[in-house]
Amino acid sequence: LFCILAAIGGAYTIAATTIFVGFFSRKGPDAMASPPVTLVKPLHGADEQLTESLETYFRQDYSGALQVAFGVKDADDPAAKVVQALIERHPDSDITLVIDGRMHGPNRKVSNLANIISRARHDILIMSDDDVRVRPDYVRTIVAALEQPGVGAVSCPYLGEPVAGLWSRVAAMSIDYDFLPSAILAKSLGLAEPCFGPTIALTRGVLNEIGGIETFAEFLAEDFEIGRAVRARGYGVAIPAMTITTLCSETGPGAIFKHELRWARTIRRIAGGGHVGSVVTHAFVLSLIGAALLGGQPAAIGLIFAILGVRIACKLRIDAVTGAESGPWWLLPLRDVLSFGVFLASFSGDTVEWQGQRYYVGRDGVLTEI
Repeated sequence: LFCILAAIGGAYTIAATTIFVGFFSRKGPDAMASPPVTLVKPLHGADEQLTESLETYFRQDYSGALQVAFGVKDADDPAAKVVQALIERHPDSDITLVIDGRMHGPNRKVSNLANIISRARHDILIMSDDDVRVRPDYVRTIVAALEQPGVGAVSCPYLGEPVAGLWSRVAAMSIDYDFLPSAILAKSLGLAEPCFGPTIALTRGVLNEIGGIETFAEFLAEDFEIGRAVRARGYGVAIPAMTITTLCSETGPGAIFKHELRWARTIRRIAGGGHVGSVVTHAFVLSLIGAALLGGQPAAIGLIFAILGVRIACKLRIDAVTGAESGPWWLLPLRDVLSFGVFLASFSGDTVEWQGQRYYVGRDGVLTEI
């Protein structure tokens, strides 16, 4: 049984990679206009990477007006000093710093977003996380996708960018070689409609239609809920063939495990059946278990190497189409074992840690502070 599941998982990996390569080989539409845009950036804390990440938003190849609106809860947040330095470095840019500690629900990121949006001057809102780096065509590509008929929101696929050595590479590999190909496969086959949290863009009109950003302050997976609300109003969520990067700064296996466990338990709460079915994506570990149970039979041992070969080949194809490499091939076995451990642990509880706070996650994805 384990060997059969592993073989299915190997076929799944090939299919996901093939569709992934096809998806990112297509060309998206060009923008017809350059309307004014507000970039909404909630911040929490600062590290040595924050300045460079935020600088990428000031290198946009976009002819329209851009307001960059940052938000922190407290004036003592070190991110506020980073923003003040950006204001001095870019005197000709339209930069707003919002310092507002009001909470609209247990989701602190959404509360921060709500406070910033109240100061946004333009109708097109592009929300993105503080650890995201973007390309010069970021705003232009999103605006072009948002202009398409029937589109209510735009969300960007993202790659992991390691910035802290070996373990950050292991963290990034999960995004590049597991999460993103699976998400693109599900999107392409109509099995799911992902809305990726690192970037979500929509107009103020659509945001008002779905109840305002404050509506999502009680949920852990606000990105999923925003996408669902947009689709419920009859709009589509566009996914352009453009990647952004989210920084991976984990320095040890414990940090990776804690971070990914929050993701896994979130997915289990909002898509339980799909989460259980995702066991086949752990093909390498399944083949190891199968071979052990069969006493190391030659065919089972061969399956292990076949699965590993598939994983390496698919990794190389993904690296080629994205132009990035999050980690070397020889880390794949370690990455797969760690992913399987996270998968098993996701069934052992309903609590998560986020920004130093512990929460209980209800069946409907609603957060309750503990």
